[in-house]
Amino acid sequence: MAKELGVRPLHDRILVRRMAEEEKTAGGLFIPDTAKEKPQRGEIVATGKGRVTEDGKILPLEVKVGDKILFSKYSNNEIKVSGEDFLMMREEDVLAIIQ
Repeated sequence: MAKELGVRPLHDRILVRRMAEEEKTAGGLFIPDTAKEKPQRGEIVATGKGRVTEDGKILPLEVKVGDKILFSKYSNNEIKVSGEDFLMMREEDVLAIIQ
């Protein structure tokens, strides 16, 4: 996917596509766009090779392409690639992998 996009994250960075937020509440009420918050859930579409240690070794990432994740609200950079919005963040900003 990253090759198709023309973007490859470096080191411990990951490229994430936001997952769509729910359109209605559990009670069946529709949520207007103005009341929606941006979701802190996404799918990893590309990863770097891993974190580089002080002695130059590369520690592989725990996350992988295709993982669905929860991430910190303020921990990412929004970028636009081929007209589509993505988030670039570090692996340490991932709070959990959704199983």
